[in-house]
Amino acid sequence: MAASGRDLSRAVGASLCPVWRQAQSEARGRLKPEYDAVVIGAGHNGLVAAAYLQRLGMNTVVFERRHVIGGAAVTEEIVPGFKFSRASYLLSLLRPQIYTDLELKKHGLRLYLRNPHSFTPILEERAGGKVPRSLLLGTDMVENQKQIAQFSQKDAQAFPRYEKFMSRLVLAIEPLLDAAPVDVVAFRRGSLLQRLKALSTLRPLLKAGYILGAQLPQYYQVLTAPITKVLDQWFESEPLKATLATDAVIGAMTSPYTPGSGYVLLHHVMGSLEGMQGAWGYVQGGMGALSDAIASSATAHGASIFTDKTVVKVQVNSEGCVQGVVLQDGTEVRSKVVLSNAAPQATFLELVPQEWLPEEFVERISQVDTQSPVTKINVAVDRLPNFLAVPNAPGGQPLPHHQCSIHLNCEDTLLLHQAFEDAMHGQPSQWPMIELCIPSSLDPTLAPPGCHVVSLFTQYTPYMLGGGKVWDEQERNAYADKVTPPPLLPDAI
Repeated sequence: MAASGRDLSRAVGASLCPVWRQAQSEARGRLKPEYDAVVIGAGHNGLVAAAYLQRLGMNTVVFERRHVIGGAAVTEEIVPGFKFSRASYLLSLLRPQIYTDLELKKHGLRLYLRNPHSFTPILEERAGGKVPRSLLLGTDMVENQKQIAQFSQKDAQAFPRYEKFMSRLVLAIEPLLDAAPVDVVAFRRGSLLQRLKALSTLRPLLKAGYILGAQLPQYYQVLTAPITKVLDQWFESEPLKATLATDAVIGAMTSPYTPGSGYVLLHHVMGSLEGMQGAWGYVQGGMGALSDAIASSATAHGASIFTDKTVVKVQVNSEGCVQGVVLQDGTEVRSKVVLSNAAPQATFLELVPQEWLPEEFVERISQVDTQSPVTKINVAVDRLPNFLAVPNAPGGQPLPHHQCSIHLNCEDTLLLHQAFEDAMHGQPSQWPMIELCIPSSLDPTLAPPGCHVVSLFTQYTPYMLGGGKVWDEQERNAYADKVTPPPLLPDAI
C-alpha cells in the first residue's frame, strides 16, 4: 500500500486559509511593540488562554513558530487531497464551559458523535469455517450485552453494573477538574486567616468523598491499582478486559499491570461531547478546525495571532519581573504578562533566564518524564479496511464499525503487557497495540470520493532503541510495514 512511513515523511503540509486569519486584516495584523499579554505558542491551550484574556479586555498577542496554529490539534494535507489530523485525532476532554464561553459552535466548530464507538476484531482460527468473532460497543446497553455474551454470559450481566460504578466515580471526580487545587502551602505555613480561607478549597474534595460514600475504598483502588486488578474483579473474558484496558494505557509508557493505570482509564472516560458523558468524536475538517474555532473566537474580540514567529527569550528586568519576549529576528515585544504554551522544559530551561529560577525548581523541571510509547502513522487509502469478522459492504460504503476506535492486537491484557515489555527492553513491540480510526467514515470532507484517511495510533515504541540500533529510515519503514500490512490496508495512495 503504501503510503508507508517513507512517503509520509517526505510529504509537505498545506492548509486552507482559516477564518481567523481572514478576520485579522492587514491593519489589525501589524505587530505592535507592546501588548497587555503575550502567549508563546498557538497550541489549543495557548489559544484558549488568549481568547479568555482578550475577552477580559487585555490586548493579547500569540506567537506561533510553525506556519499553522494548533500544536497537536492540527489538520494538514500531507498527501494531496487528503486532510489529516496529524497528532491528536479525537475530541472529548475539552471542558464544556470552554465550548460555551468561547462560542465555539458560532465560530464554526462541528462535531461527529460516534455510535458505536469501539470495535475489537479478534484474531482467531476459523475453526469449522466459522467467522472470527469481534466485540462492538456503543451506547445501546442491550446490544452491548449481546456482544459481550459471545465471550461470557457472566460478563454480559456484569457490564451494566460496571458502567454504573464507573459513572459514579466520574460524577465525583470530574468536577475537580474545574476546581482550584487544595492550597497545601496555606495549610502548612499560612496564618490562621489564610488557613481558614484555604478551607474553601477542600469543599470539592469533601463533596467527591460524599458522593463515593461507603465505596470509597473500591474507588481508591481504581485510582491507584493496575487496571488488570480492577477489571479482574468485574470480568472474566479477555477480549472485553483488553478492550477496556486500552483506555488505561493509551498514550502512556505503562502496562495494564502497572499500578496507577486505573486512573488513566478514568481520565479517558471523564470527557463528554454534546452532553454525552464519556463520548469521543471527530471534528469536522479534522482537529485543526477546533483550533481554528478557538482562534476565531479570540480574534473576533481583538486578539492577534502570528505564525512563523519564534520566541527565543523571555525578558526579565533587574527586579525579576517579566517585561516581554524576544523573537528570533531580534524583535522585542514588551508585556508584563507572558504565558507559555511551550513544554515546561522549553519554557524554563531555554526561554527563561536561568538566574531567576531556583536551582531546585530547574532540577525538577529537567527531570520531568515526557517519554511516550506512541508512533502515529497517517495513511491515505482508496478503500476502507476490510475485516474478516465484519466484511465490507459490496458498495464500499462505511459500516457502523468503521466509525469506531478499532482495537488491533487487543485480544487479551497479557498481549498488551508483552508489547510494553518489548519496548522496555529497547525494541518496538512485536505485536503493537493499535488504535485505528477512520474519521472520513463520518466526515467526507477529509478525502476524495471513495477514498479515506486512516489514523494508526500505535504503541509501544521506545524513543531510544536498544542493541546499538537507531531510528534510521530502515527501522522506521520496518515498523511502518509491521503496523500497516497489506491484509489490513491493501491499497494506499
